[in-house]
Amino acid sequence: MFVNFRRIRKCQCVQLITTCLVLSLMMVCWEQLDNSVVSHVKSYSYRYLVNRYTFINKSFTIPREEAQSFSNFLYLLDHPNKCKGQDVLLLLFVKTSPENTERRKAIRSTWGNETYIRNTLGVTVKVVFVLGAPMTKPEQLLWNKRAGLGLQGELLREDLLNGDLIQQDFVDSFHNLTLKLIMQFHWAHIRCPHADFIMTADDDIFVHMPNLVHYLQDMARKGVMDFWIGHVHRGAPPIRSKDSKYYVPFEMYQWSSYPDYTAGAGYVVSRDVADKIYQATLTLNASIYIDDVFMGICANAMGVSPQEHVYFSGEGKAPYHLCIYDQMMTSHGHIEDIYHLWKVATHPQVKQRTSGLAGRLYCTAVKLALLCQPYHFNTYPCKAAFL
Repeated sequence: MFVNFRRIRKCQCVQLITTCLVLSLMMVCWEQLDNSVVSHVKSYSYRYLVNRYTFINKSFTIPREEAQSFSNFLYLLDHPNKCKGQDVLLLLFVKTSPENTERRKAIRSTWGNETYIRNTLGVTVKVVFVLGAPMTKPEQLLWNKRAGLGLQGELLREDLLNGDLIQQDFVDSFHNLTLKLIMQFHWAHIRCPHADFIMTADDDIFVHMPNLVHYLQDMARKGVMDFWIGHVHRGAPPIRSKDSKYYVPFEMYQWSSYPDYTAGAGYVVSRDVADKIYQATLTLNASIYIDDVFMGICANAMGVSPQEHVYFSGEGKAPYHLCIYDQMMTSHGHIEDIYHLWKVATHPQVKQRTSGLAGRLYCTAVKLALLCQPYHFNTYPCKAAFL
């Protein structure tokens, strides 16, 4: 029988090259997967088997004089009478950066419009934007024209017009987010201690204010305490990859798991929890620069645990559909579409089409299709379809 050895050798060569490429790809992917799997296994083992977060509390506890260095900043912009003489249901802090003027403008015109909330929903919600000072470090020379007095001057004019900026003189940057968190709870403790609830949110988040207000009114009537809701991260491991924005070196945090915390995109706490967090910041080391993790450390030190609310999103954007809007609380990642989303999400037609037996059955089917996807994560879980 005639055999074409040249063709056999060619096929073997192709197979060898293909095998090498596949193995190389698997090795690269496996290294990343292996790091993720190992870190999560270690994290869950620590959380459920060891669960000695008291070690973390002791490690982060420092003298009050030292802890004061994380809050001892001057106010460049402040409104000490913002809540004075008013029954405040919700004090809402929006974390923003000096240059995000258009985002603040959009929020004031939509879900953060205090006049709309008061006139339409019948409650007082105070919305303030918290920020640090514009960046002026030497390595940021390209920012200098706008980041120095020019941008600060714009902020002063913006605040004169709107009266809602709270600013301290630390540099506004990702690595100073924990300072911004501390500023919020200190300001609330001093300026608005009687607010029933405190919320912190990013400036690219959408808040369905009618839904949130009705929910918090119900919680207030029930007299809830130890109340902390949001998108909960449980047993999350520190990220040790230096390429990540959220990289935390071993020297900063040596344990395999963080205490449970809510995603910093948006969460709500009751007045008593806000006071406990304030007290924790007076004695804890705030050098860890991931603010939502530090919030978890503070809450753990005070014996407070977060509660999952399925309609608070994490880092993801909720699907666009009236059946989602019906129970939506927050959705993350909204900038250009915030005006449109506000219009459609609060339209009276939403409640009309989702009410009654037929509406509820229809929405259950829709949400099953939208939320119960294998690639769908960090917004609302599949179980939200049944609530």
